[in-house]
Amino acid sequence: MSPVHLLEAEGLFKYYGNIVALSDVSAHVDAGEVTCVLGDNGAGKSSFIKILSGVHRADEGRLLVDGKAVTFDSPRDARAHGIATVYQDLAMVPLMSIWRNFFLGAEPTKGVGPVRWFDVQHAKDVVREQMHEMGIDVRDPDQPVGTLSGGERQSVAIARAVYFGARVLILDEPTSALGVKQAGVVLRYVLQARERGIGVIFITHNPHHAYPVGDRFVILNRGRTLGTYAKGEIDQQELVRLMAGGAELAELEHELAAFRAGETAAG
Repeated sequence: MSPVHLLEAEGLFKYYGNIVALSDVSAHVDAGEVTCVLGDNGAGKSSFIKILSGVHRADEGRLLVDGKAVTFDSPRDARAHGIATVYQDLAMVPLMSIWRNFFLGAEPTKGVGPVRWFDVQHAKDVVREQMHEMGIDVRDPDQPVGTLSGGERQSVAIARAVYFGARVLILDEPTSALGVKQAGVVLRYVLQARERGIGVIFITHNPHHAYPVGDRFVILNRGRTLGTYAKGEIDQQELVRLMAGGAELAELEHELAAFRAGETAAG
């Protein structure tokens, strides 16, 4: 009997006209684990994310949550099943405060019946508490999000998704635009989410960021899966080689060696 996973993608295909964006791609994530999906530009990562998050529907294949087949017609459907996606742009308003961004579209209220208003103090208290659990001391929740560092803005987005009940957290290239120190901050947040029992799908093109936090690695290339490996089945050097396209690199090195040899002979 096959194991039941928190979220599973099974044999996904996605076509855009004559272009095959995904071809028989499968992956899964379990509670308290990090599944890293790696691939260069054009590998199919964006199409994969959009299917998991309910933006697009697969043309073939299926999604399963807790072993049951599901159909997402919108991101709202995905969120209703506990699947939250944090995109690169973070969907935040830079000039608005941290607490307003945290509760954007889901503002807590107080009052009776039709007479209700935004419970500002509760919102600020929640932000302080949730950010503290992520390891960040928010002294002033009124601080505009735009004044935070890239890593801190990622932490707000991750904490927001966790607070609103995410069971699966999909992170779209969260470290791509960050320096070494800030990338390290975000990777710690990934581990904290895993420790809280959340299944994390970490989309990245950087194997050096994926390997320290990943429990499982899915490698995409031109819409196809090159392989799925548990951490104990692959080391970081091999992951880098596969990610870079080992056969293509070997062919390129052979061509360059032949070119250099021809130059030497001509000289």
